[in-house]
Parts: sequence; structure tokens; C-alpha cells
Amino acid sequence: MDFKKQLEEKAAEIDKALNEYMPSAEDYPPVIHEAMRYSIMAGGKRLRPVLTIAAAETVGADPVPLMPAACAMELIHTYSLVHDDLPAMDNDDLRRGQPTNHKKYGEAVAVLVGDALLTRAFGMVARAGKEGNLPSENIVQVILEMSEACGSYGLIGGQVVDTIYENRVAQSEDLEYIHTRKTGALYKMAVRTGVILSGAEEWEINALTNYAGKLGLVFQIIDDILDVEGDSYKLGKPTGSDKKNKKATYPSLFGMAAAREKAETIARDAAESLRPFGDRAQFLIGLLDFILLRDF
Repeated sequence: MDFKKQLEEKAAEIDKALNEYMPSAEDYPPVIHEAMRYSIMAGGKRLRPVLTIAAAETVGADPVPLMPAACAMELIHTYSLVHDDLPAMDNDDLRRGQPTNHKKYGEAVAVLVGDALLTRAFGMVARAGKEGNLPSENIVQVILEMSEACGSYGLIGGQVVDTIYENRVAQSEDLEYIHTRKTGALYKMAVRTGVILSGAEEWEINALTNYAGKLGLVFQIIDDILDVEGDSYKLGKPTGSDKKNKKATYPSLFGMAAAREKAETIARDAAESLRPFGDRAQFLIGLLDFILLRDF
């Protein structure tokens, strides 16, 4: 399997769909729609929507009807980046190789861009249900879980605790709380959206949820490592921001070598979760290797 080629093909399909689903930059009021498209269409690896599609394929389902819901995962992710970059949060100037949203459009518009993307994401899931004629109970379940994954028990909760631990010494359990919610919650949501909307069996949902939680943790550990030793040009964002903002990270708590070893151990556990799916899980296993070895 040529994993890189498959990833690029899936990302290209998602880019095409995002371009179609997003409002036109000319729609009134144009500044908000232009700013929304600016951050959404800036590129990125599209890992979260790819996970939704790949999870559906892993359980033997047709992923085409799920494309609007998959794109919703990217809208949520991008909303979180736009807000993370704000001066009141991480105060970053560069994202995906270009000026952050607030640097180009101002703080007020950037806040509203995040709000608009998150709101639109829920509509995209409903759109998938309507256009794909998916069972209403599955759509309701996904919308319910999205609200939890994005809310104060999920992404926002992780962000709050991350903010609390700036300039403070965090313990391993604090760090795990931050990353399983700030990063892991959306990875889980992306995978669960794919399998729930596919009508997967309970054991399939449980196995892939376990995989997704571990994948999210691996991604965050590697992200922490790259913030220390990565190339800002390849990453498309500044390095050293964690140290600058005195963030709790895996390298700061465990050291670089131990952090990477931890990521490798968790990745092996994640791959083990996929064993029951056999060859159908090849792409998801390849994604683990991709994240472990990435330098961007």
C-alpha cells in the first residue's frame, strides 16, 4: 500500500468538498465569508476528515455519503486553530504557512470566524443525514457527541486546563487531561462519526474509538516534540511557542527521548486495537507510522 498516495488522494477529495460546501467569499457580508475560506482553504493535512472517511472504509461502508460530516471535522479543527492563535490565547502570527486569521482580518473577525465555523459544522452533519438518507438516530447521536467533544468536557475543557497550567508545574495526569481533550477528543469524534454514521457494530465502534484516542495522544506528543526540534518552515507555524508560553508538554515533563518512547508505545497499543479488522485497517495503521515519523 502506498500510504502517502492514498492520504494525498483522500485529502484532495476533502479539499474539493470543502471548497463546494463553504460559502462564497462574495456572499454578504463578504469579510466573514472571505475570512472563513482564508483559514479553511489554507491547506493542512486534513487528518480529522480523513479519519472519518477511513473509519467508514475500515468497517466496510461507503464513505461518499459521509463527506459533509467529514468536512465538519475540519471546520471544528480550523475553528480551534483560529481561536488558539488569538492574542488572548497563544498569540501566534503564523499558521499553515501564512499569517494567522487575526493578523489578516483583525481580532473581532477572527473570533467570529471561529464561531461561524463551529456553528456550520453542526449543519454539515445534518446535511450528511439529509443528502445521504442516513438514519436519523445516528445523526442525532453524532450531533450529541460533537457537542460534548467540542464543549467544556472536551476540546474547550482541555484548552482551559492548558491555559491554567501556563507558568505552573503540571503532573502527568494534568498533561493527559489536557491532551486527551484538547487534541484527542476531536480525533475520537472524527472516527466515531465515521463508524456511527456507517451503522457499525458495537465492537467495531469500541475498537476504533480506542484506536482514535491513542492516535490523538501520539499526534500531540509528536507535536510537542516538533515544537522543540522541528523546522518552522515545514510546520507552517512558529516553533518554540510552547516554551515561550510556558506550556505543559511531554518533552518538558519527561524529556525528549522518553516522550518519543512514550509515543511509540502508545502507537503500538493503537495498532493492536485494529487487529480484528485485518487488511481493512492498513490505512489506519499507516497513519500511525506517518504521525510518528512526521516532520511537518
